[in-house]
Amino acid sequence: MFRQGNLNRCLTGAPRDVISVTMTDAPDSLIPYDEIVQEALRAVVGRVLGQVESAGGVLPGSHHFYITFKTGAPGVNIPTRLKERFPDEMTVVLQNKFWDLKVSETGFTVGLSFSQVPATLVIPFSAITAFVDPAVDFGLQFQAAGDLEEELHEDAENDSPDAPEASADDGSNVVTVDFGRKK
Repeated sequence: MFRQGNLNRCLTGAPRDVISVTMTDAPDSLIPYDEIVQEALRAVVGRVLGQVESAGGVLPGSHHFYITFKTGAPGVNIPTRLKERFPDEMTVVLQNKFWDLKVSETGFTVGLSFSQVPATLVIPFSAITAFVDPAVDFGLQFQAAGDLEEELHEDAENDSPDAPEASADDGSNVVTVDFGRKK
């Protein structure tokens, strides 16, 4: 199980490579840089998952993924019992027990087990708020389309081992891209 504190450490302190897009107070731009960059970051998630799909659903080496998404976002399709348990946001783990990974231009579908009950999840890339590969200390964090505030959530507890604890004193670099916007 991957608790929110571990995800926050992984996204803000431990990984060597974390990219986060944020807005600051500055003149409005006629070019939506923040949207363009977030769309590009989501394309990274799609490309990585597409490579796993092309490899027959086999993750290379020790790679595994924590994917956090907004459960109420347009296009998300998860079982009712999961939607009731995670009405806002949940994190799933793609590591040992997943199947039928299918990736499209707009999102992905995957089979996972929750308390030994199989489920199929449909997740648009626009609903994703975080993508972490702890095996190589890599993470992406962004806002769900149309979402302006990050909220804490309980993790999904799908059938996978605990995430390794990360240390904040490992010389990590966090890359933050700030774009200005008047409020």
